[in-house]
Amino acid sequence: MLYSKFFIPTLRENPQGAECVSHRFLLRGGYLYMMLSGIYAYLPLGLKVLKKVSDIVRRHMNDKGAIELVTSYLQPLEIWEKTGRDSELGEVMIKVKDRKGRDLCLGPTNEEQITEVVSHYVTSYKQLPLILYQIQTKFRDETRPRYGLMRSCEFVMKDAYSFDENEDGLEESYRKMLDAYSKIFKECGLDFIVVEADPGVMGGSISHEFMAPAEIGEDILFYCSNCNLYFRDISRCKKCGMPLKEKRTIEIGHVFKLGDKYSKSLEATFLDRSNQRKYFIMGCYGIGVSRIISAVIEQNHDNKGIIWPSSLAPFEVDLIIVDIDNQSLFAQGLELEGILQDLGLTVLVDDRPEQVGVKFNDAYLIGSPYILILGKKYLQDKKYELEVRATKEKFNFNKEELINFFKNVN
Repeated sequence: MLYSKFFIPTLRENPQGAECVSHRFLLRGGYLYMMLSGIYAYLPLGLKVLKKVSDIVRRHMNDKGAIELVTSYLQPLEIWEKTGRDSELGEVMIKVKDRKGRDLCLGPTNEEQITEVVSHYVTSYKQLPLILYQIQTKFRDETRPRYGLMRSCEFVMKDAYSFDENEDGLEESYRKMLDAYSKIFKECGLDFIVVEADPGVMGGSISHEFMAPAEIGEDILFYCSNCNLYFRDISRCKKCGMPLKEKRTIEIGHVFKLGDKYSKSLEATFLDRSNQRKYFIMGCYGIGVSRIISAVIEQNHDNKGIIWPSSLAPFEVDLIIVDIDNQSLFAQGLELEGILQDLGLTVLVDDRPEQVGVKFNDAYLIGSPYILILGKKYLQDKKYELEVRATKEKFNFNKEELINFFKNVN
């Protein structure tokens, strides 16, 4: 992809209202445009990253036998009234009336709607177990939107729901999701912690949170460096008795054993093996898809910009052509782009008529894992200059060495 043909509106200065590293770099790097506080447009680079996160989530959910669907953004308020959560979540729900006077809301989550759907179509234990999921925008009227995608009024979430005959089935579904989540966050390049948590307004018995350590985290855990254990309270380590250290974290995923909380409220039943009518035993499993973007940046950056893991980078290689007026050099750059693409890499070719310093600043800001320079070294001795963004290592490679390098890392 030629930089000159793409849309990357980078900013030289920090925008007003940018509250943290990830917020600042997403706005400056041309990933997001802030329409209002807590409301963002995904620009082409941002959309590429969002799609990569979504694809990782989708692949691991599918591997566990979960089935994708998409429910409606608008939901009848009536189903929320049946569970009582219209009151519990009343402050953050965005409610509207249509021209017929019907009370609706923009969904902040989907337990009620998905249970309603399943109750209409799943009537027998023979159709169980069932795990349904979606990757969808949710809406919450946040009192204080902050930190960019960390706490916004609309956000992309993966929400999944399991339906089982009994608690044993729920335990199996729950373990599948715990395993899938660990694989998802590892592939996204996140350092994360799993802790048992309070189910809160979601209800049910057991829940676990996946937390990413970060300075701007709104959740606080307490860490024992001796046992490498985390706790939610400030008492001494329950294993060795040593004092605990405070660590701020970002919630990136949450899983719940719901039991029959929602199926009872919504009268969602099936016929069991004894031909008796039973309530579905449910679990729900959420991942903040858009929040992952911010969490990854908070853990992977320097003072120049983002340092993406290859799994999420909008372009894995930023190829800087120093002198675009040199037609031979430009042609060599396009040839190199083709070679790297054949190796499965995505390449951004910076062909702009800008000063080299501007190109480097944008390359660091955007955060491609590899910066490749076609300049004086290449003109002198056919050597490509390569910088590895994460380690700051620099290499001078001929074509064969460069190809072998990317074969080994890709």
